[in-house]
Amino acid sequence: MTEIGRSGAHDRVVSSLGTAIVNGELVPDDDLDVAALQERFSVSRTAVREALRVLAAKGLVGARPRRGTFVAPREQWALLDADVLRWRFADRVDETFLDELGEVRLTVEPAVARMAALRRTDRDLADLEDALAAMRAAAGRPAADHVEADLAFHHALLRAAHNELMAQMATAIEAGLRLRDQFVHATLTSESADKHAEVLLAVRKQRAKAAETAMRALIERSIADVDLAKKVHGEQADR
Repeated sequence: MTEIGRSGAHDRVVSSLGTAIVNGELVPDDDLDVAALQERFSVSRTAVREALRVLAAKGLVGARPRRGTFVAPREQWALLDADVLRWRFADRVDETFLDELGEVRLTVEPAVARMAALRRTDRDLADLEDALAAMRAAAGRPAADHVEADLAFHHALLRAAHNELMAQMATAIEAGLRLRDQFVHATLTSESADKHAEVLLAVRKQRAKAAETAMRALIERSIADVDLAKKVHGEQADR
């Protein structure tokens, strides 16, 4: 098998098994037999073992002497891993995740805005201003355009906080914003851009408390939009 062929086989096994685990087709404590997987995917034993090592690094599988490989308990999963998030939302909207992410964002991002106001550099301000300009340009345009602009703003704010651990939240926030857009079916409005502008103004003027308050209000609005969408979806399901 060529190098490209081996890589493709490995990626296919990782993606298929990862999706099956996070979506509940394979449940914690299920055994994963290497020989059976080799036959199922028509790949080499090496490709299966490499795929299982990747999944183990994400906390999705474990192994014990005499038993072999098995699906790990959910509490061991790297839930903020980019692949795990992608597999989790591949074909459905996870309302529980949206609720949990809203709680996390409400805890983390106001603090990020406060830190950004105290630590931002001229380069950080330029990045935030560019992102806000992109948001205003995307107002009323297709969802994909405004999501990218929104993500650019939040990523820039995380960088402006100059805290490497906080910056690791970018993956979860990105997944959450993309999922929120899929669920809410909204486009960016001028009002939404104005709320982001309030955060930027406070950061520019180094008003830490004002930045924190503005970000909290922005996220509370996002949570309210999700709650409204859940209500609408529920009413549609009852019809």
